[in-house]
Amino acid sequence: MTAGEPYTVELAEDVHAYVQPDGGWCLNNSGFVSDGTSTLLVDTAATERRTLALSAALDATGVPAPRLLLNTHHHGDHTYGNGHFMPTATLVSHAACRREALASGQHLHLLWPQTDFGHAPIKGADLTFTDRMTLHVGDIEAEVIHPGVSHTVGDSFVWLPHRRIVFTGDLVFEGGTPFFLMGSLSGSLRALELLRGLGAETVVPGHGPVTDPSAFDRAERYIRFVADVAEKAHAAGLTPLEAARQTDLGEYAELPESERLVANLHRAYAELDGHPEGEGLDPLIGFRDMAAVNGGEMMTCHA
Repeated sequence: MTAGEPYTVELAEDVHAYVQPDGGWCLNNSGFVSDGTSTLLVDTAATERRTLALSAALDATGVPAPRLLLNTHHHGDHTYGNGHFMPTATLVSHAACRREALASGQHLHLLWPQTDFGHAPIKGADLTFTDRMTLHVGDIEAEVIHPGVSHTVGDSFVWLPHRRIVFTGDLVFEGGTPFFLMGSLSGSLRALELLRGLGAETVVPGHGPVTDPSAFDRAERYIRFVADVAEKAHAAGLTPLEAARQTDLGEYAELPESERLVANLHRAYAELDGHPEGEGLDPLIGFRDMAAVNGGEMMTCHA
């Protein structure tokens, strides 16, 4: 399948989303906030080519080059382009995001060695936080909040109260299958509740089209579906792969990346076994089993 062309959505005169269809593996969203004199960029892209396209999209709107760059989590589709905007931009992230970015290195290269990622130096944040912080983009206040372990151990979302807009990072996959192999099932539910409490009107997901708060309900229903499958299959002594192969996905069968069920079951099993959130398993095992569900082949990197 050929991915569609990225596009920029003006959400308000000072807020834009940058969407990369169709939001599948390695096709993430970014966004930027600017008062005309200062710019905050939220996430980059997986390849040098796509990062250059993102940079051109910013230029096309006439906003200044980013002074601040916020990574919502450490995965390479959101961070590989950091180097293009540094050192002009100060890179900001949760402390665990910085740690994981440096520890995992060029992890996308290991998963998809045939993909041309181009120049993708791994950059850790210049400035980190542990709970929440406020970034000032001129007179605009952007609240950056860590919801706890959820999609990963170091997630952040960006809340713009003056516009009722939230950039969720991968706490939300709109039109795709949620994914919390490296985070927490229960933590993902808590994160969605925290997002609900904001009173947002516009939701920019980590993948997929711009949406509204109904996305939180769709994500929660899937996560609770995984929890139910995990509880029954774990009690029956099935492995996550056996459970995934026996599960009727029902309404979720048509979601792209449906193979993520087995990875999510690995995380659910780890929590049922009493492991701390974000710990207790090797993510590569989850990718191995996803490939098995995917007909024995690694999923396609669409970047």
